[in-house]
Amino acid sequence: MQLFCKMFLLLLGISMPLCASAEQTKVVEFNVKPGGVVHTFSERISEYECIFTYASQGGTNEQWLMSVGLSEDEQLFSCSVWRPQGKSYLFFTQFKAELKGAKIEYANAFSETAVTGQRDVPLKPDEFTVGESTVTQRDGKFSAQLSKLTVIGRTRHDEL
Repeated sequence: MQLFCKMFLLLLGISMPLCASAEQTKVVEFNVKPGGVVHTFSERISEYECIFTYASQGGTNEQWLMSVGLSEDEQLFSCSVWRPQGKSYLFFTQFKAELKGAKIEYANAFSETAVTGQRDVPLKPDEFTVGESTVTQRDGKFSAQLSKLTVIGRTRHDEL
């Protein structure tokens, strides 16, 4: 069952933890603020944390969501940050998602989020870079368009 859940999450390209209990899942609303100033928003479950750091220009505040989840076996920690209305009208000068307590196994970034039957529009692979614990824009390549960021990491949880 766990393998099915992992594959399902990866195929959908989301990190809504479908294989986690309600106690191991959180969805939190926050404002993405323009003005060119670096802002940080974070959420945690247990000892695992997702930190979203960004700077953006243009427009006004936008309502975004962050979901974090921990699989029932505590082997996978997931984080998604997205604008539920679809495309963001802000221009991102930088972004970074960091997982604390987990090593990234999958990450993707999108310029547009699916709404009403449309599909997510992924960034080009050269627009961002994935490290062991971070996903960040690639300077000089990033098109400044971000509407969704999805990261799944393997926890360093050891069975006793």
